[in-house]
Amino acid sequence: MRSIWNGAISFGLVSIPIKLVNATESHSVSFRQIHAEDGGRIRYKKVCELDGEEVTQAEIGKAYEDADGTMIPITDEDLATLPLPTAKTIEIVAFVAAGEIDPLQMDAAYYLSANGVPAAKPYTLLREALKRSDKVAVAKYALRGRERLGMLRVVDDVIAMHGLLWPDEIRAPEGVAPETQVTVRDAELDLADALMATLGEVDINSLHDDYREAVEEMIAAKAEGGAGVAPAEPETGGGQVIDLMAALESSVRAAKEARGEKAEAAEAEVTELRSRKRTAAPVPKETGAKKSTARTAAKKTAAPARKSTAKTAKTARSTASATKSTATKSTAKKAAAKKAPEKKATAAKKQPAKTQTAKKATPRKRSA
Repeated sequence: MRSIWNGAISFGLVSIPIKLVNATESHSVSFRQIHAEDGGRIRYKKVCELDGEEVTQAEIGKAYEDADGTMIPITDEDLATLPLPTAKTIEIVAFVAAGEIDPLQMDAAYYLSANGVPAAKPYTLLREALKRSDKVAVAKYALRGRERLGMLRVVDDVIAMHGLLWPDEIRAPEGVAPETQVTVRDAELDLADALMATLGEVDINSLHDDYREAVEEMIAAKAEGGAGVAPAEPETGGGQVIDLMAALESSVRAAKEARGEKAEAAEAEVTELRSRKRTAAPVPKETGAKKSTARTAAKKTAAPARKSTAKTAKTARSTASATKSTATKSTAKKAAAKKAPEKKATAAKKQPAKTQTAKKATPRKRSA
């Protein structure tokens, strides 16, 4: 790999000669500008505004444009004489945990290669020190006419450097978050968790640029005299999501089907998550739940008590009725017992009269 910058790493009093190499490359398809009518190539020409003549790269220098439009020429010699220690040095200023670096600051990535045999020993020393400390080095360096911030870390057996933006170059996310107050339910979070678990992890090396492949296929088809590739069918559901729960359930189901699992399993998991929501809802109000349970228990206890009381009352009424009936019968018997002698006496008094009458009547019949 071709180096783009030569210098040294300053590690205290240790100087490590290194070469800076690009760690990334772009695979995007590039296009040229053409004249739409005849297909002619459109080129940019560098022309001097004063005389209108085209100039070569060797004739082009740098200048700073002042506020009033005045051009102040700046040469490479002017920049080289600046009292800047990082002009040719990557100066390590601190060692920090990797988590302290905001990913928003990440910029271009480079590999640092030891420049020459004498640099191998101090290079290896710094690399092993970074490995054992489990930290990254924060450094300052100058590249392409400006001083920059960098982060040094170990990748395999190589020291890599990530260019960092200065903290004041990171914009605050003001006015980016939703302005309206939104409440997310536990059931929705459960479905989101299920979707995340279903998608799971992925091997980054297995991902590729689908757009670039489609562009290359289209170019190949056109080069063979074709009309390109057939337009893709528009995807559905690209508008506003109306039913978030339905969209999440469909996403979980589709993710499971994509992984070879049955859709029924996805539905079963969604149902289980909903039931978990119902049982989990009353947890924050433990006191209320206990009261409700106590009331329910009281009602259950009170119900049999009422039934028992009703039965007791009914039994008491039956007993009272039976007692009353028995008392009435006893009174009637006593009254009947008192009237019995009177009836017998009356019957005794009336009996002789009947006998006498019968005796008087007999002689009359004989005489006749």
